Amino acid sequence: MQANHFYLIEVQYLGFRYHGWQRQPGVKTVQEMIERTLKYILADKPFKILGASRTDAMVSATQAAFELFLEHPEDLEALMADFNENLPADIRAINIKKVDKKFNVIQHAKEKEYLYLFSFGEKNHPFAAPYITYIREALDVELMMEGARLFQGVHNFQEYCYKPNEGTQFEREITCSEIIENEIWTANFFPEQSFVYRVKGMGFMRNQIRLFMGRLFRLGKHEISLSDIQQSLDNPSDSPEYYIAPASGLMLHQMKFKK
Repeated sequence: MQANHFYLIEVQYLGFRYHGWQRQPGVKTVQEMIERTLKYILADKPFKILGASRTDAMVSATQAAFELFLEHPEDLEALMADFNENLPADIRAINIKKVDKKFNVIQHAKEKEYLYLFSFGEKNHPFAAPYITYIREALDVELMMEGARLFQGVHNFQEYCYKPNEGTQFEREITCSEIIENEIWTANFFPEQSFVYRVKGMGFMRNQIRLFMGRLFRLGKHEISLSDIQQSLDNPSDSPEYYIAPASGLMLHQMKFKK
């Protein structure tokens, strides 16, 4: 197809029943449901989409984005209405705007913010399972707060990329890395106390945030020390011991694009 019209579409989705964003054979993904819906509402007009972030299985998003390429223009208000009417209940479009052909949804992503919700101690209400990771053991959250701050800045994050590809750039900047009490997301079935790990950066490697969180959980259980985390950044191992935290507590919270 010859793309002549370009649209940036922001969406929200609950990832609990999806095998991540990217289309894969034999499993249900967010990209598959979006493409299926667009094919229906566009009446088989040619199109293609490009996602800004490939979230893992069960990971949710409150502001994800993809670029839609079309041969012919569409009425944005009508497209938005039709799209939401036909999407599954756990996916929603929240904004659509026209962009020029120089825009690239991947290259023009300025900052991505992820949140990871967790609690410990008494087991959570089952309804909380899609949103909050529950840890049975007691956690030293104050120590975890100190550990989270170590990830902030420019570091070699080789130990925090699962099965990296050849040529992966490990040196990256994390602009925010903090653990705070959860006052962002609440519900009457949430535990009395929960916490949020907030992390921001231009882009993240495969399982990077869940590996951050896995290391912080080990720190909170006193299985490792702050110096172990510092060592992983100063002199990363070529064969680290991976502890990938569960996916259900993770959400892509916000994306900012270059003007």
